[in-house]
Amino acid sequence: MNTVTISNEYQIVIPKEIGDAIGAKPGTRLEVLSYDEKIVLVPIRPMRSMKGAFKGINTEIEREEDRI
Repeated sequence: MNTVTISNEYQIVIPKEIGDAIGAKPGTRLEVLSYDEKIVLVPIRPMRSMKGAFKGINTEIEREEDRI
């Protein structure tokens, strides 16, 4: 189990194994979200890195006749 300690300046150090697992490097920006008593760090990726992420997704939608 990885643990961190909050410094007097409210800073934490992300364990190397966790940083490597999410592909973080020095300078990587993270969005900080809080849910109840949890903190979630989400890497901010450039939109260009999303190219092809939804390749092959089914875009057909069944519609009611009056909506066609």
